[in-house]
Amino acid sequence: MVKGAPTFTSENLAALKQRYADAGQAHVFERFGELNDEDAAAFFEQLSSIEVEDCNEFFARTMDSSKQSQQPAKIEPLESGSFDTTLDGAQDGAMDAWRAEGLRLIRENKVAVILLAGGQGSRLGSSAPKGLYDIGLPSGKPLFALQAERIRRLQQLASDDTHNATIPWLVMTSGPTSAATRAAFEKAEYFGLNADDVFFFNQGVLPCFSNDGKILLESAGRVAVAPDGNGGIYQALRLSGALDWLRSRGIEHIHSYCVDNCLVRVADPTFIGYAAQRGAECGALVVPKKSWDEPVGVICLRNRDFGVVEYSEISAEMAQMTRPETSELAYNAGNICNHYYTLDFLQHRVPEIEDKLEHHVARKKIKHLDLETGELVAPTKPNGIKLERFVFDVFPFVERMAILEVDRKDQFSPLKNAPGSGADCPETSRRDLIAQCIRFAEAAGAKVQLVDGQEPAFEISALVSYAGEGLESLKGKTLAANQLITDLDSVVTV
Repeated sequence: MVKGAPTFTSENLAALKQRYADAGQAHVFERFGELNDEDAAAFFEQLSSIEVEDCNEFFARTMDSSKQSQQPAKIEPLESGSFDTTLDGAQDGAMDAWRAEGLRLIRENKVAVILLAGGQGSRLGSSAPKGLYDIGLPSGKPLFALQAERIRRLQQLASDDTHNATIPWLVMTSGPTSAATRAAFEKAEYFGLNADDVFFFNQGVLPCFSNDGKILLESAGRVAVAPDGNGGIYQALRLSGALDWLRSRGIEHIHSYCVDNCLVRVADPTFIGYAAQRGAECGALVVPKKSWDEPVGVICLRNRDFGVVEYSEISAEMAQMTRPETSELAYNAGNICNHYYTLDFLQHRVPEIEDKLEHHVARKKIKHLDLETGELVAPTKPNGIKLERFVFDVFPFVERMAILEVDRKDQFSPLKNAPGSGADCPETSRRDLIAQCIRFAEAAGAKVQLVDGQEPAFEISALVSYAGEGLESLKGKTLAANQLITDLDSVVTV
């Protein structure tokens, strides 16, 4: 939590020291006298920006909640009929209606998109923002570009002779990714979007704590901080002015997603139309689990409220439970961090419940300053605590929830792990997107000529087709498996 810093004067410094002493955190000033004037002023500004009393409260409440959570909540699967699915074909007619409604809302400029893009590609061997990662497609385009082009194509699909559809794109960055993300957007000329339709805002941070609740320093003049989790999106939207910006543009419906999903249907009109027709204030897309023991969180009921349960929180016996009427897994609604909100919910309902949203304990190895020796300690095992909120922490408070099950192969391929790891990695992301492009072509009546033993490099630009539409001219053609289709006049046939 932050606030504006006062002027660095001796009187204000004395008041700040007293404030930290009253909060039991006086130790942060222990080596203050070693700092030069510039570093002292910067440290004063950082300490002034931290609501230390609130942070103490967060720590105490979270640790108390963590102890209480040892008493297990009553966990139950989603009730039959509490969500819809796009998988069995029974909803094909309804899906057309949902998509039409979503396109209407986009056409009327009532839809915006929020991108969670605060992560770095450190697991991928890159210090750059994950959205700049190239998964190896023929186009060589990074994730940001793929997603921007889906927005551009969808705007085109939704527009007509009297409506010029625009989908504002809000990009949540973090301290380590903010400057690089903005610079990349500027260099790429906003990936073909209007700069006025892109809004950047920063995820918040919180101090790191020792196990006994003392704020850790990373140097004599710097508090060790960490992002406050993807659940920090709610406060960050409000404090940045993003919600007011959306209100001024007449936005009513919002799609939110994570940057690391190469298959995400940005501003998905089917999902938006589905949630809007049900009068939902919040919604979530889910995918069936690959297997009962897949290590993924699932949306379920926790003490009769909607929530997400991690795979480690349910027993193998529960995870293997099936629904008697379908024989499908009962706990099968895999959470993919793909959400819908109304602006009214974010702007008016969330502030009412934000104080009720608990932080979660993340025990981490935190580099910190040894105040006695002045040396930097790099621990080999967890030594401290980071506090974070999760984006789904609002689910228990949602009065009208909409959950839609979709096909994993069409909408979810996360990029989490290092190249060569074999799962949720650049190779699987590339393979999944190429396989989708091949399905698009085949559904249009084309044949893609695959070569035995050779992986295809077949890509259809999102500027040509958002979700397989508009490819009728491919019917009857046999297409080369190694090509990038950027327009339908340049298709290579064999």
